[in-house]
Amino acid sequence: MEVANFTFSNREITPLTTEDCLLVFDRWKDKFDFPPHFHPEYELNFIAHAPRVKRIVGDHISEIGELELVLIGPNLPHYWEQGDCQSTKVREITIQFHRDLFHDSLLNRNIMQPVRDMLKRSLWGITFSEGATRQVQHRIEKLANLNGMDAFMELLSLLFDLSTSRNQQTLSSTTGKHDVFHHNEKIQKVYEFVQKNYMRKIKIEEMAELLTMTEVSFSRLIKQRTGKTFIEYLNDSRIGFATRHLIENNHSISEIAYLCGFNNLANFNRIFKKRKGSTPSEYRDNFAGIKRVN
Repeated sequence: MEVANFTFSNREITPLTTEDCLLVFDRWKDKFDFPPHFHPEYELNFIAHAPRVKRIVGDHISEIGELELVLIGPNLPHYWEQGDCQSTKVREITIQFHRDLFHDSLLNRNIMQPVRDMLKRSLWGITFSEGATRQVQHRIEKLANLNGMDAFMELLSLLFDLSTSRNQQTLSSTTGKHDVFHHNEKIQKVYEFVQKNYMRKIKIEEMAELLTMTEVSFSRLIKQRTGKTFIEYLNDSRIGFATRHLIENNHSISEIAYLCGFNNLANFNRIFKKRKGSTPSEYRDNFAGIKRVN
């Protein structure tokens, strides 16, 4: 089966910043309604009490059982659908971490070979056996309550134990196709600039000057690499930071809009709903539960 038309618009801007190590969500849901997406971060997804939910990873589709644990590699399209699941009290714990969290100088050590190999296989998606999932379930649940170095060390230990577990299954026959974004020096420069300045007005001419390009050439580069105009890319980045504020603190929606560079609340709400499929308030309610950014 082919993946159904994933485009750059399906790229999720996660709440993780370049200074963070990992993000943990622990929440209860009554249904699965998150649209198809991909992102450059790794994602470990644990789901309990959701038999017959449909899992789609790359070009692989299957129904899950009572327990689900999947490791998704960078830029691999994935989502879960309600399917024939009748449960209205589903527990989902999502752990996201940067693709460069563990440097090659660490992963290339002999003791880290199982983790290194597992991360490589995760580019196709990996599902773990029910037995292995049950063995680490308590640790995954506990991770949502850890902070700082404790969370980081537990993640590393958890990944090592999963990497040596039996009966792992690779899912998709294809990997993510959208890695070009991070392999261009000029685009990386744009990314870093936007990360530091998203809260203020940024003009195209300013970006073109930064890259010593004409405005036309800059606009063409952004469109080729992201599938979006610069304004669309900038707004997507701002929405990513907005989701971080929505899940981390109790600022009002208007305060968050202003903090993220939107000077018009109606415009913020419209763009947010278009990108996320829900209003900012609905998004905050959907992520109610424990969340930790370390």
